[in-house]
Amino acid sequence: MPRARDLGVVIGALPPGPTNSVLDLQGVGLGHATVHRDEPAPPAGRGTARTGVTTLLLAEDAYERPVPAGGAVLNGAGECTGFITASEWGAAETPVYLTSTMQLGRVYDAACEIALEQHPTVADDVVIPVVGECDDSFLNDCRRMQVTGDDVRAAWRAALDSRGSTSPPPEGAVGAGTGMSCFDFKGGIGTSSRVVAGHTVAVLLLTNFGAREECIVGGVPVGRLLGPTPSGPSAPAGSCIGVVVTDAPVDGAGCARLARRIGLGLARAGSVAHHGSGEIFLGFGTGMRLDRDGRHDRTDLCTGRALDPLFGAVVEAAEEAVLNSMFGSPTTVGRAGNTSESIHDPRVLAMLERRV
Repeated sequence: MPRARDLGVVIGALPPGPTNSVLDLQGVGLGHATVHRDEPAPPAGRGTARTGVTTLLLAEDAYERPVPAGGAVLNGAGECTGFITASEWGAAETPVYLTSTMQLGRVYDAACEIALEQHPTVADDVVIPVVGECDDSFLNDCRRMQVTGDDVRAAWRAALDSRGSTSPPPEGAVGAGTGMSCFDFKGGIGTSSRVVAGHTVAVLLLTNFGAREECIVGGVPVGRLLGPTPSGPSAPAGSCIGVVVTDAPVDGAGCARLARRIGLGLARAGSVAHHGSGEIFLGFGTGMRLDRDGRHDRTDLCTGRALDPLFGAVVEAAEEAVLNSMFGSPTTVGRAGNTSESIHDPRVLAMLERRV
């Protein structure tokens, strides 16, 4: 499906990378395992599954050479394991795994197993995998644990295989984004990148937030112009897990500052961070690395005012990633016939054409 730029919606002034995604960063991979099934409702079957797992590989050797990390919370109605450790140590040593709320434990278990399989010394020096979640129960039947360890491994292997791709990764209703909704449209996985000051900054989002009337597309108040949401149940206030990765040499404090700016990009798309919505953001740097004791490799750091261009890149990429998560998604029917409509509505497209 066309991305925002394919429809003439250009966000900001900074140029994107070649794929306009997290894959523009060397060594970074993104993989999905999508769980889509229609079975009888429990207890006879597993019900309707619209869910999955998404894995963001930061660096294959992140256990031996942790990457700088930091985080920020705009609204805390959500969960992300490994967040506290990353904030305390300023480092991360596992991929980032994304999934639905009720599957977090299963994904965490599988992430630990993957770490142990890849690095036997984990048994003597434990890891705390980074696993973030959003609630997809509007479309997905969460009465059954729909995700398996095999799904987590599949997403991890897909992330490994995606490194160096010259094409954008799948977006929208894939992996963890399969059952998510954004501004009462279909949401899910979205990504975008910017090149600035000789560095690449990329944002990955799992979008599951907002009300229809709040939606803004490239400055056009699409939600207000469309009017009230059609009758029928709508997705409850959800959440957004946001991740920024840069190849600039930033430390943990710099990563946290970059992560905080994701919220500004969401706001430009219309988010107000509702009471029941968990906006949790993570930042990672691959331009400087640490050893197992937290000592950095003596690379000259990008700090202070030198971060300003990167801040602007985060905001632009985050806003565009929101739009890509929606424009990458088809209309999806899920549990109990609940429907999340695609933003590829003729009325919306007409508004954007007039804007261009």
